[in-house]
Amino acid sequence: MIQAEYAHTNLIARDWRALVAFYERVFGCVPVPPERDLSGAAVEAATVIPGAAIRGIHLRLPGYGDSGPTLEVFQYHPAGSDGEPLIHRRGFGHIAFRVPDVAAARAEVLAAGGSDYGAIVSLPVPGAGVVTFVYVTDPEGNIIELQSWSPA
Repeated sequence: MIQAEYAHTNLIARDWRALVAFYERVFGCVPVPPERDLSGAAVEAATVIPGAAIRGIHLRLPGYGDSGPTLEVFQYHPAGSDGEPLIHRRGFGHIAFRVPDVAAARAEVLAAGGSDYGAIVSLPVPGAGVVTFVYVTDPEGNIIELQSWSPA
């Protein structure tokens, strides 16, 4: 087994600065300098994209202190194609945040430019309690789960 520690998840943006502002404002994510401005032969070799240039920054995710994991928000040039966000598409599906009040968090996401994806639901999870959750999207259509747990 590899000795590993979770580091970050990468999110590709159309406008990295606007998407970073959304995650800072709504979820309290904090930028972790330096901003990245990467290009050249090594980036082209790693990404297999001729002429690739990457700009962005890491955001410290809330709840884990100064050494917690980050959300890496990058914007590529040349840009790739957009895909329709689908909760059941193969690959990474969504990012989740535990919140004290799912409905209030949903309202904040919508007020900050996000969109509804599904309905707020509650369901029992045997051995874990009751989860109340909803899927929403950020302003670029990436799916976010807002969840709150209570005892069974």
